[in-house]
Amino acid sequence: MSATPTGKKPTVKQQRAIERERKLEEFKKREARMKRNRRIAIWSSVAVGVAIVALIVTSVVLTPRPATYSAGGSGAEVEGVETFENTSEHVEGVVDYPETPPAGGQHNPAWLNCGIYEEPVPNENAVHSMEHGAVWVTYDADALSEDELSTLRSKLPSTYVILSPFDGLPSPIVLSGWNSQLQVDEADDPRIAEFLEEYWVSQDVPEPGASCTGAIDGPGKVS
Repeated sequence: MSATPTGKKPTVKQQRAIERERKLEEFKKREARMKRNRRIAIWSSVAVGVAIVALIVTSVVLTPRPATYSAGGSGAEVEGVETFENTSEHVEGVVDYPETPPAGGQHNPAWLNCGIYEEPVPNENAVHSMEHGAVWVTYDADALSEDELSTLRSKLPSTYVILSPFDGLPSPIVLSGWNSQLQVDEADDPRIAEFLEEYWVSQDVPEPGASCTGAIDGPGKVS
């Protein structure tokens, strides 16, 4: 115990006062550290929250949204569309279709689940989906760049559409609805949207409104 300013040993009362001062100083230092740590924790939480919000906003802004179309069409004419008179019948096995790709006709009893495919899908199952009102969008994988394929995907609705590569197409991109078909050379062709507006979820199909999910997936399905 240190001596008082007078050089005398502090009394018991003075010792207690000195000890109280020491403990009070330690308490103040602990309180200051705790307040500083709380401020750091609060600002860290705020920074994390801001980062999460920014990430969500960025994700919403940058994530492509499916295109929207009016189901059923209005009878508008789309330049270049060919129409056919295929009949509907369920069969087993491989079907020899008159159009490339098929635009209707005999098909497998199981339809193909609509979605995005990175590999060719069975004709007979895709045709069944078209019978339900789906549009089958096929493309030549060697003719389209990744950017062009992204452009094509951005034009598609979220449901009742099949996108898949197809070998031996007459043009880089072919859109097929039941008994209707359009050939285009470029992914930014405005007729793609016009075709979808007119023939997507058409009522002029053998089974309008039937499901496009709940059956089978083809190879290479990504979404």
